[in-house]
Amino acid sequence: QVQLVESGGGSVQAGGSLRLSCAASGYTYSRQCMGWFRQAPGKEREGVAVILSGGGRTYYADSAKGRFTISQDNAKNTVYLQMSSLKPEDSAMYYCAARRVGASCWGWERGDFDYWGQGTQVTVPS
Repeated sequence: QVQLVESGGGSVQAGGSLRLSCAASGYTYSRQCMGWFRQAPGKEREGVAVILSGGGRTYYADSAKGRFTISQDNAKNTVYLQMSSLKPEDSAMYYCAARRVGASCWGWERGDFDYWGQGTQVTVPS
C-alpha cells in the first residue's frame, strides 16, 4: 500500500523559510511524478511544484518560482519542498502527491494524482 507522509510544516514569520518533507513507502521508488499541492480555507487546491524522479526535471507554479525549490533524495524515497521568502498568502495545508510509477508530469497542474498524503499545515501570519 502506497503511503505518503508529510512533515515540516509550522508557523513562520513573513520572509522566513520552511522545508517540507514527503516520505514515500509501499512501492519501488522509480520514475514517476511527485510533488506538492496546497489548499487554503475557502480556496481551491492549487499545484505548487512537482519533480520527475529519476531525471529530476522540475516544474513550478508561477507563485512558487524563485522562492520555492523542490528536490528529491532517491535513497530515502523522499521529496522536499524548500520554501523561502514566505508570504501570508502562502498559508495553506500542503499536500504531497504522487502519480503511479511510470507516469510523467504532463498536465500536473490539473492535480490528477493517484496518491495523496494527509497534509501539513503552513502558516505565515500577516
